[in-house]
Amino acid sequence: MPHHMPLISTIVVGLVLAFVLGAIAQRLRISPLVGYLLAGVFVGPFTPGYVADQTLSNQLAEIGVILLMFGVGLHFSLKDLLSVRAIAVPGAIVQIASATLLGMGLAWLMGWSLEGGLVFGLALSVASTVVLLRALQERRLVETERGHIAVGWLIVEDLAMVLTLVLLPAFAKATAGSGADLESIAISLGLTLGKVLAFMAVMLVVGRRVIPWILHYVAHTGSRELFRLSVLAIALGTAFGAAELFGVSFALGAFFAGMVLSESELSHRAASETLPLRDAFAVLFFVSVGMLFDPMILIHNFGPVLATFLIIVVGKSLAAYGIVRLFRHPDTTAITIAASLAQIGEFSFILAGLGVELRLLPSEGRDLILAGAILSILVNPFLFTLLDRWFARREAARPEKATEAEAASAPVEAPVATREPLPKTALADHVVLVGHGRVGKFISGKLAATGTPFLIVETDKTQLTSLPQEGVETLIGNAADPEVAVAANVGEARCLLVAIPDAFESGQVVEQARRLNPDLPIVVRVHSAAQEDHVMKYGATRVVMGEQEIARAMISAVPDAPRAPILASVEDADTIESVTDGAAQEQAGETTLPHVLRPEADADEAGGKTPEPRHAGQHAEEPGR
Repeated sequence: MPHHMPLISTIVVGLVLAFVLGAIAQRLRISPLVGYLLAGVFVGPFTPGYVADQTLSNQLAEIGVILLMFGVGLHFSLKDLLSVRAIAVPGAIVQIASATLLGMGLAWLMGWSLEGGLVFGLALSVASTVVLLRALQERRLVETERGHIAVGWLIVEDLAMVLTLVLLPAFAKATAGSGADLESIAISLGLTLGKVLAFMAVMLVVGRRVIPWILHYVAHTGSRELFRLSVLAIALGTAFGAAELFGVSFALGAFFAGMVLSESELSHRAASETLPLRDAFAVLFFVSVGMLFDPMILIHNFGPVLATFLIIVVGKSLAAYGIVRLFRHPDTTAITIAASLAQIGEFSFILAGLGVELRLLPSEGRDLILAGAILSILVNPFLFTLLDRWFARREAARPEKATEAEAASAPVEAPVATREPLPKTALADHVVLVGHGRVGKFISGKLAATGTPFLIVETDKTQLTSLPQEGVETLIGNAADPEVAVAANVGEARCLLVAIPDAFESGQVVEQARRLNPDLPIVVRVHSAAQEDHVMKYGATRVVMGEQEIARAMISAVPDAPRAPILASVEDADTIESVTDGAAQEQAGETTLPHVLRPEADADEAGGKTPEPRHAGQHAEEPGR
């Protein structure tokens, strides 16, 4: 077996090192993206030790860019943008222009060309989607006005960068050489825009019909592997075809493929099916970017690095703060937006790489962008922590009591907190349902039909769209979060139903609920004996094994004559104790019923008896299962 395998070694070493450093960064409450970039630095040519194949890394990074842009298109929401267009569109444009001018000024001081300064400034103007959304989610701000403005602002920035990536090659071609003039630049940009419009027309006329049809056809085959393959083929094939047939970038082709696919009913499934591969190649993209970074620039060019960092953290933030205040939004909203945008990320790396490839941006500029990105992402969580403390001090400094006249004359302002508070539900003796997917929707329908008071906790807001209008209380968040559990009043609940498919997350939910109420009945959905043991260890009262219940329901439909031998074979294979033959049980003296909940048909056959739970200390393979 040959030992010289650069592709395998590059992927393996890159992913393993990215995992180790990403886990360390996560432990330190820093974005894992910093760990991925540092992994690239360690396997790059500027540090001692193993050096990954840079040519292969760049090609892997291209696939990462395609899948990243495909994900951006999948999650593109015109509705979110239109809801805050009055501030997000002009605000983002002015903030991009301000940061670009600051970047061009620094480039001019360093003696760079006008084109290099333009690319450098644009790269500093756009924030990281990953970092911004994580900061908002940690503070439960996504569904607030501040969150909507920040997300809309980010969408405008992303659209501006997509347009920049399209026009930059034409701009570079038009400005190459000494004979470049405004006419040649305009002609080149016009031809590029014409190709882009032709591609958009094909995607909107043909793609909107063909792509959803392909997905629906494959989905009806019932093959999960084919469905995953179809999504990847659409993303990669559209990007490659856009580049080959229309001369536009891979990034634009993938973005439009995702945007067209987002209109399909299967878009959420497509996003979830491709997420693991998208994440893997996104990590390789960040590793390949880190390989290009020369750490010595922090020493040799400390002044430019500091200036770049200040443009990102201070210059952009001040511009965003001023714009938001100009639109008469509260101080807290302005500061939250400013802090959210005080970093750069994915698009900055893509733009810097393209600028160097087109010989518009010097390699030193790419190093400065990478240094600024790493430093700004490192500082961003601490920036929010400082804001938390500052808001708390300002709140504490306010007079505890004010006269009615003072209260009436005081301006109305949003709550002074960077973390949105969760109001506690007034429900008591209610059912708390965690998860509102296919299983959760069935449960909530039954609870509503019987008039049982209940509350739903879900992380995906799209699963809760119409429920508030129907009078159903909902909470967006992770039920394992202590604040979410308290807000759901788990301590005074009648029962907790955990309907999410992830047993590890379910264990955390059960553990948190058990701390609030040691006697709370907790029923958890599982898929295997190992998952059963896991959630029972944390204090679940009962478990429902979906596959087992399906088997019971199907067996109950078998005609009476062959029923006994079929049940016996299932018992032998699954160690399920039969409860359908009452006479046989009485003769054997067995009265134990399975601890898993069964369908109503099974309960009827068992004489109306209710299954009893297994004790937490009883192993899954012991009798009684």
